[in-house]
Amino acid sequence: MMLKIFIDTNILVYALDKNEPVKQAKARDLLRKTESDRLGVISTQVLQEYYIVATQKLKVRPEMAKKIISSLSKFETVVINQPIIEKAIDISFLNKISFWDALIVASAAAARCRVIWTEDLNHDQIINKVKIENPFS
Repeated sequence: MMLKIFIDTNILVYALDKNEPVKQAKARDLLRKTESDRLGVISTQVLQEYYIVATQKLKVRPEMAKKIISSLSKFETVVINQPIIEKAIDISFLNKISFWDALIVASAAAARCRVIWTEDLNHDQIINKVKIENPFS
């Protein structure tokens, strides 16, 4: 069985961020690998966050951001629903993490991912049976 990997927003942002060339190259390599292996998973939350960061922080034109988001359809996408939100509330409370980070964990768990690539949580931490990995550390 292949190991599905949940890709947090910051990985997608770094793939576009010319101000972080080392992280940009690493993020692009990670995305290519998960795309070719068909192991990458994102969520509707990640897509929304990506659009906001890309257009507001990185000053990407909305139509370009939309094209990039459209290209992410090759990844499995978790649609945030009420059960995932309720699970995220529990994860947030029990693990003392933000609701938004907990929603990432709940989405990864719903997709049966065993790993989340992110900078936003503690490297090697395991939450709800999902291992956190910071690919830039």
